[in-house]
Amino acid sequence: MADQDQNRKIEGIKALYPEKFPTTERIFSAIHPGNRIFIGTGCGEPQCLVKALIDYVRSHPKAFFDTELLQVWTLGVAPYADEKFKDNFRHNSFFIGNNTRDAVNQGLADYTPVFLSQVPGLFQKKLVPVDVALIQTSLPDEHGFMSLGISVDIVKAATENASLVIAQINPQMPRVLGDTFINIKDVNFIIPCEEPLLEYEDTVADDISQKIGTYVSRIVQDGDTIQVGYGSIPNAILAHLKNKEHLGVHTELLTDGIVELMRERVIDNTRKELNRGKTVAAFCMGKRDTYDYLHDNPGIEFRPVNYTNNPTVLARQKNMTAINSALEIDLSGQATAENIGKRFYSGIGGQADFMRGAILSPGGKSILALQSTAENGEVSRIVPYLKEGAGVTLSRGDIHYVITEYGIAYLHGKNIRERAMDLIAIAHPKFREGLIEQAKERRLIYKDQAFIPGVQGVYPEEFESYKTTKTGLTLLLRPVKFSDEHLLKDFFYSLSNDSMYRRFISTRVDMHHERLQPFVVIDYTKEMVILAVLKHEETELIVGMAQYLIDETKHIAEVAFVVRDDYQGKGIGATLLSYVTYLARKSGLLGFTAAVLMENRQMLQLFEKMGFNIEKRSEGGVYELTMSFRD
Repeated sequence: MADQDQNRKIEGIKALYPEKFPTTERIFSAIHPGNRIFIGTGCGEPQCLVKALIDYVRSHPKAFFDTELLQVWTLGVAPYADEKFKDNFRHNSFFIGNNTRDAVNQGLADYTPVFLSQVPGLFQKKLVPVDVALIQTSLPDEHGFMSLGISVDIVKAATENASLVIAQINPQMPRVLGDTFINIKDVNFIIPCEEPLLEYEDTVADDISQKIGTYVSRIVQDGDTIQVGYGSIPNAILAHLKNKEHLGVHTELLTDGIVELMRERVIDNTRKELNRGKTVAAFCMGKRDTYDYLHDNPGIEFRPVNYTNNPTVLARQKNMTAINSALEIDLSGQATAENIGKRFYSGIGGQADFMRGAILSPGGKSILALQSTAENGEVSRIVPYLKEGAGVTLSRGDIHYVITEYGIAYLHGKNIRERAMDLIAIAHPKFREGLIEQAKERRLIYKDQAFIPGVQGVYPEEFESYKTTKTGLTLLLRPVKFSDEHLLKDFFYSLSNDSMYRRFISTRVDMHHERLQPFVVIDYTKEMVILAVLKHEETELIVGMAQYLIDETKHIAEVAFVVRDDYQGKGIGATLLSYVTYLARKSGLLGFTAAVLMENRQMLQLFEKMGFNIEKRSEGGVYELTMSFRD
């Protein structure tokens, strides 16, 4: 019955506008040599029109030459990029997809690097003229309006600026609300063609992607407005946001994962500054049931990219959180999403727009999430410098967070040395030593920077734990990282002379680089340094530190700890001692030794309260304690 209604509707339109339904022969004869032909984006690509265009060229090989095909991204077959059509078509892409990558790198097709938000302006100013637009729409409504459906992005601007508009009306195209409508009167020719829309099959998230998703979920807060790209890592990120509340979406790409969070009411857009109550996107790549969800859904608005991707619009959206990926990032914090060396791979796309807009947003965050390696673990994505030929998609100032499966590096406001150390800390362990040496050679870090290779130097993330003190202070207890030197320096210089003397039993108070290295570069199999950290948004403050060094001959460890003066009396020392005792017992140690000044009654009482079997020996104003763990 629905098919009959659709057929009657199409026949009614033909009766009203017979001049818009000529033969394909007549339609494509209106294209002339040298024309610039725009083709709709991604899953919204008008497949019937593209096939009809290619068939026309095959049957009329001399009909037109040197036409330029403009497109953001094709998921279709893209036969027009084949060398056999080189006299007829020259493909020009604003973003390189799988089907055109080889053609671009062989010089058979072109790539135009541009912020995606700027493309509509290129059309409007005729810097990139559009002569013909091949688009796909929904069926017209009773007022003659047709929705561009799942692909508005730059399609709206191309349609508005083209001299000739050819539309494939497809009953399977959802009627998506927002700035998506064109009127049938503004279309020159129509080809009715019902066919399934292209679908984008999300890559299944592997364990690495899941790990990255877990880290990203720590940064995304309730009420944030998010933008997420496509692929296995974004899938995992979205899957790990299910425990969040009141998220908003202002994005370029709408995916199956976003729709799933909308269905679960994790995304409700109730705290957005702009377009409150609406999920805003420019195009969709997903499955059929996602397209069905979009149809006439008042909670979703699609808009052109000069709105969705506009950094000045994003800057007005509070707590805008942009999450994107890259092919490679260097130790100074600049990244490429376009090239693998001299080989063009994808494009600028919209990520630079979103990352810069998020930085300008009040409370905004930019997150670069990427796997630490490529080519089955043989190549590090974290490198000393970007490869020759790579385009800098994101500058050193565009990125707040970098996340791999090995952790989180916060770069904003950090100097080059700190950035390099933070990024090396989240590189794959097998590449860290090489990165340290290359960073030394390039004078990015201290020339005497120590490093412990192998498993002994791999950060034991499993020892991270949140604890609450008796006074209600929530602490992150975590092992020290070799990138913590600047944090630990601030901690030591915050201590009073008395606290420094009680910790080191020395009047020396300087803590320069050479003295700090033994605290941060450690063999985790022989010693442990646990930091008590207060986290506030992007910052970490060390308020306490506990350390033990294993005596392998006796299977015990020498322990020491210290707490910032302004945080003493809040239960931090007891919490630290309890935790390192737990770790020591877990590793099979039999007890601790410690050297404590006789005057340090607080420290002595703390050890006594732990319930150890304590043997005490005094010498020179110092108690030498041997403390056995009780069964």
